[in-house]
Amino acid sequence: MMERLSKLTHAAAELLLKAAAVGIALMTVIVGWQVFGRYVLNSSPSWSEQASLTLMIWYVSFAAAAGVREGFHIRIVAFENASPPSVQRIMRVASNIVVGACGLAMLFWGGELVARTWEHVIPSLGLPRGLAYLGLPISGALIFLFSLERALEELKGVDVKDEEDPRWS
Repeated sequence: MMERLSKLTHAAAELLLKAAAVGIALMTVIVGWQVFGRYVLNSSPSWSEQASLTLMIWYVSFAAAAGVREGFHIRIVAFENASPPSVQRIMRVASNIVVGACGLAMLFWGGELVARTWEHVIPSLGLPRGLAYLGLPISGALIFLFSLERALEELKGVDVKDEEDPRWS
């Protein structure tokens, strides 16, 4: 069961990273178009700033969730590495529980933000403001799922290693 969940969450994390990569590439094109419009055409597109900010919320949220699953998020492990192995395991489980709680907070309060801003329209895009924030509760739910999976693997005694992804070296 855990092996199947692990394969599924690994594939989901890969998909999140690809979506984040597309988002950052698209944002780069939009910002490039904005700069070109401002300095060459003397007419900056009105939609570009809001579109790039919306994309950034989404791709940063998705990359953060993938970082929890793959273990390449920022954390300080000096104290953990200086502790005995049994204490290290407890610390990793505890840190995953804390990260999972943060994911639940993102899910709950991000959902609240989406609900409260859905009726507001982003004038330059004609889209609901809540759509811009929808990535927060989605990634919060995924962060909770991914941290729960890592905590359960630690408790079962599975050797959970942070993945060394060559894309981040």
